[in-house]
Amino acid sequence: MISVILVDDHQLVRAGFRLILAQCPDIEVVGEAASAEEGMRLIRSVKPDIAVVDVHMPGMSGIELTERVCRVKSSTRVVIATVMTDARFPKRLLDAGALGYLTKGCSADELITAIRQVAGGRRYLAPGVAQQLALATLDGRVSPFDTLSSRELEVAMMLVRGKALTVIGEQLNLSPKTVSTYKQRLMDKLRVDHVLGLSRLMTAHGLLDASEYQLLS
Repeated sequence: MISVILVDDHQLVRAGFRLILAQCPDIEVVGEAASAEEGMRLIRSVKPDIAVVDVHMPGMSGIELTERVCRVKSSTRVVIATVMTDARFPKRLLDAGALGYLTKGCSADELITAIRQVAGGRRYLAPGVAQQLALATLDGRVSPFDTLSSRELEVAMMLVRGKALTVIGEQLNLSPKTVSTYKQRLMDKLRVDHVLGLSRLMTAHGLLDASEYQLLS
């Protein structure tokens, strides 16, 4: 039996996924979370085989959750389900450690196939996303965020959500001085001078939802 948790801040999305997966005799939904923080706690306590994770959620992002799952060497495998299809975005998630990437417009059969495939230790990419990744590789297109380390990206995601350096340090178990160093380093790499500029750049490259950017600005 493949145990699954659903991590998405939209209750209707979770309900739809649960309804689809309830039809599969080999898959069981063992928990739901409306935020990445709740999802991380579920992963630690329930230890599911698969976590189906949205990217843009209040608080911790799906990228941060994926990073942390990999960093603690959890046996849980992450399948991303999002509206984002730009090739640079799935590349960042895959680099972070996700094994599956789906768009929310996928069919029920594709969701089931992805979960089974990832549970078996194989990677699954939605066909359209795989094609975009291949084309991006051929075209040599790169994102400025590809230059950031995993920790720098994590700090960037927290900065654009208005978290103070002390709060980021507490959550990442780092000193404020170290967080400040990460902040300066990522700003230099991205060639931005302030957090608003960072937010704009993240929105342009699909790392931040446009509606969320409006709230932040």
